Amino acid sequence: MLPMNLHVQLLNSSMNSQISKIVNLALVEDIGTGDVSASLLNDKIVNANIISKEQAVVCGIEYAESAFLSIDDSLDVVWKIHDGDSVAENQVLCSLKGSARSIVTAERVALNFLQTLSATATQTRQMVDKIAHTQAQLLDTRKTIPGLRLAQKFAVKCGGGVNHRLGLYDCIMIKENHILAMGSIDLAVKSAKTYYPKLPMIVEVEDLDQLNQALLLDGIKRILCDNFSIDMLKMAVKSAKNKTPLEASGNIDENNIVEVAQTGVNYISIGAITKHIRAVDFSLRISQ
Repeated sequence: MLPMNLHVQLLNSSMNSQISKIVNLALVEDIGTGDVSASLLNDKIVNANIISKEQAVVCGIEYAESAFLSIDDSLDVVWKIHDGDSVAENQVLCSLKGSARSIVTAERVALNFLQTLSATATQTRQMVDKIAHTQAQLLDTRKTIPGLRLAQKFAVKCGGGVNHRLGLYDCIMIKENHILAMGSIDLAVKSAKTYYPKLPMIVEVEDLDQLNQALLLDGIKRILCDNFSIDMLKMAVKSAKNKTPLEASGNIDENNIVEVAQTGVNYISIGAITKHIRAVDFSLRISQ
């Protein structure tokens, strides 16, 4: 993986440059030739609140605010919370004041970002809390919503998780098909070290024999144990102790994550925290 400070800088700078682009795409998709329903309103100044209808971990404030201000930069948008904060049912997240037409036009896009990213942050926090008594850290994957990779990676961090590689460019990950195409783990690792000596390398293994092969090789930063049973993970941890950090992945969810973490693995990666999510229930209401 990238050094943590460089990883965070890359994530943050990329996010800052893409937020307005992604939000504008969403607004164009939604508004098209114009918001015909909003055009029916008297364009008076109103007050409105975004309210949480359930407990959640909030994420997506910059995206939601960008949606409102892209429609009307004269809107007064005041957030009562920060990304990563836990909120209760019926808690006010944000107060708005300005054009009624502008607020209702931006409402759905703003809430879509807020609800989706908060869903990832909330689910991540729930998983992180379950394994807090162990040494294991929760990682995300590349199984993200297209176009929202950096946004969901940020949401994972808001929930207390740790980012895996951002994409195919910042870390070498040798998986089953790479090994089959190259002929062996040894050849795949040697090729990676030759062509990309400065990039971190992770090797995925499918059984204990492959694990032992990988443990004999230099230059591997982490070994990913794919779909290992609990007993296999325990043996893997014993074999890899003081050699190479281990990551468990595959068919891990809220029902078995504690058992996996208690085997002693260093990391657990779960695609569900970014792809199997339920939007958090937030609502915007104009005050009477």
